[in-house]
Amino acid sequence: MIGQEIIGRFAALLGPKGVITDPEDIAPWLTDWRGRFHGAAAAILQPSSTQEVAAIVSLAAELRVPLVPQGGNTSMVGGATPPQDGSALILSLRRMNRIRSLSPDDNLAICEAGVILSILHDAAEEVGRRFPLSLGAKGSATIGGLISTNAGGTQVLRHGTMRALVEGLEAVLPDGSILNGLEALKKDNRGYDLKQLLVGAEGTLGIITAAALRLVPAIAARAVAWVGVASPADALALLRLTEARLGDSVEGFEIIADDGLGHVLSHIPGTRCPIETRTPWHVLIEVDHADLSPPSPEERLETALADALTQGIAIDAAIAVNEAQAATFWRLRESLSEAERAQGPALQFDISVPVARMPAFMIDTAAAAERTFPGTTASSFGHLGDGNVHFHVRAPKGSTDGPAWIAADGKAINAFVHDAVAAAGGSISAEHGIGQMKRAELGRLASPARLHALRAIKAAFDPLGLMNPDKLIPRPEEG
Repeated sequence: MIGQEIIGRFAALLGPKGVITDPEDIAPWLTDWRGRFHGAAAAILQPSSTQEVAAIVSLAAELRVPLVPQGGNTSMVGGATPPQDGSALILSLRRMNRIRSLSPDDNLAICEAGVILSILHDAAEEVGRRFPLSLGAKGSATIGGLISTNAGGTQVLRHGTMRALVEGLEAVLPDGSILNGLEALKKDNRGYDLKQLLVGAEGTLGIITAAALRLVPAIAARAVAWVGVASPADALALLRLTEARLGDSVEGFEIIADDGLGHVLSHIPGTRCPIETRTPWHVLIEVDHADLSPPSPEERLETALADALTQGIAIDAAIAVNEAQAATFWRLRESLSEAERAQGPALQFDISVPVARMPAFMIDTAAAAERTFPGTTASSFGHLGDGNVHFHVRAPKGSTDGPAWIAADGKAINAFVHDAVAAAGGSISAEHGIGQMKRAELGRLASPARLHALRAIKAAFDPLGLMNPDKLIPRPEEG
């Protein structure tokens, strides 16, 4: 554990508001979002400015104290949880929560790392713009964490991941120097793109303190539809048809297995299937327009779906008649994870494969998992347009001790699913990062070239190994 003398050095830098030492106040921040990883820390450091972050990092380097950066603590892979031995301090960016500027003319927002995503959404809406990234944890996830994990969500098909939305970064590097990169230049050929090294680095290369983020025009009109299809292959055909008819106005395209919908209908009060026909698979489509010029998104989507029904790609379809109904359609999609938890113990995988291979992967890997692990059931849902599959393997019916089942079969199931992902040319992490949970599997499956590059970059930026230790980068024995 880190002693009081060291904590006192940091307290002298930050003042009474800048250091938390009460164990009860620290406790909620020692466990990850899913409750799988638990750590220890003698203090939480809470800087209020980039200069204070730089002072903390410089002192940490002098004292050889590891730092674990933390925002909303919504990591799904233990990426913001400190080590169990108490050897690190938590560096919280939550006090750095200002939107420094918001320009509708430049379509740009400059936000500090501790800004909560939903706060940015509201601020952008007030000036007729929007930040086109949303996810379930938007009420607690922070901008710094979203950048550090290269977060995705339901709008990636049209707008890309966080990596595509970051126009510039301000960060403190492991030696305490400040990288001033908020200029948001469209053309900049000064060598390595340092901001892109920091995006998705999970805090292992430095501390993101602020970002220049791309905004887009507010939605003037939208159409949301629920479509029943026979297979993921038909869903992909429907995606290509709607893209051909509607272009890049297709913002969301989600595919859901019928058993997943059934879990929602069983466990979430007030939900119902939007179409009369229960089909093996379902698709949720959103089309957004930034203006009100005709034809409306409803008219264009209706024409495309009529073609899909005529061609036999779709079985049944319903277009939301108002915003309230559109929200009920999306509620079904957003309730899938909650309904899965209510269904019983399961192993959940955030993975991606090439879009063309996603339909076969969803069918074949589920069937193979059920054959390999008798009694389990497997199914998936996901963002078909970007190849992101949320693949679930549920414990045999009647299982009540989830931890015991995971302890007995979890490692084998993890390896089985990740091997299938690798065989399909995919990634074991689509949008949640590597953190602690997937570090060993990355070491097992990544190519020697990728591992060498990851370790070389880490060593070059952070030679003392103080930035978010034991996250993302596999240990030598892990690959």
